[in-house]
Amino acid sequence: MQIIGEKINGTLQEVKIAIRERNASFIRDLARRQMEAGAALVDVNAGTLPAEEPDALSWLVKTVQDEVDVPLCLDSANPQALATAIQGIKQTPMINSISGEPSRLDGILPLVAKRGCSVIALAMDEKGIPKGVEERMIVIRRLMDRTRNSGLEDEKVYIDPLVMTISTNTASGGIALETMRAVRAEFPKAHLCAGLSNISFGLPARHLVNRVFLTLALAAGLDAAILDPFDRELRGELLATELVLGRDPHCRNYTRSYREGQIGHKAK
Repeated sequence: MQIIGEKINGTLQEVKIAIRERNASFIRDLARRQMEAGAALVDVNAGTLPAEEPDALSWLVKTVQDEVDVPLCLDSANPQALATAIQGIKQTPMINSISGEPSRLDGILPLVAKRGCSVIALAMDEKGIPKGVEERMIVIRRLMDRTRNSGLEDEKVYIDPLVMTISTNTASGGIALETMRAVRAEFPKAHLCAGLSNISFGLPARHLVNRVFLTLALAAGLDAAILDPFDRELRGELLATELVLGRDPHCRNYTRSYREGQIGHKAK
């Protein structure tokens, strides 16, 4: 599974201050440590006002690329910010995200198709987040029609079923999992991606809820997630689940991670 490191996000107070003060050493350190912890991509989200976002996101791209050689996930709903930031990109990025909202789809999808980027597609439209599985699948089908018509291969689309917090709706986990299964059955070449920590928002012992949901989501077909790569227990859960599901040939990833001390008991 692809881990997308979530820590460079301007909605987090420390990161917000670092972006405002252009503290490059803080951002570089955060990017490097996420890569070392197993992130296959690093998400960059400026989290600023729309007028400030093109400059802030471009600065983040340059700063992170100076430190790590993994691809970036450009996280913005602002087409202008994405178009500006992508000009300085070294590797083809992932774009986070498009949705069924016409303005967002029309503004971002042409950029994605032109640059051949992979893209996260949210199962929502101008009416908001659909409540049930079939309603979400209607939006997803429309999105897949648009991405295909733009020339984008299904393999480049990462469908986000929209994981919502259980604290406000105890059915949220089940809806997300059933949506994943439906996507996997109907669009087998597309990927599934989710913002993992959304499931536990507002609850105590959030890491426990995240770990349990990750196991169930992997079994439902999830193959990418925006998550905290510094969560050692979560990484162990991920590797053990892939092992049990037969997705780790010859147990290599699991045993190598154990030998390197990335999972299991920490060395004293």
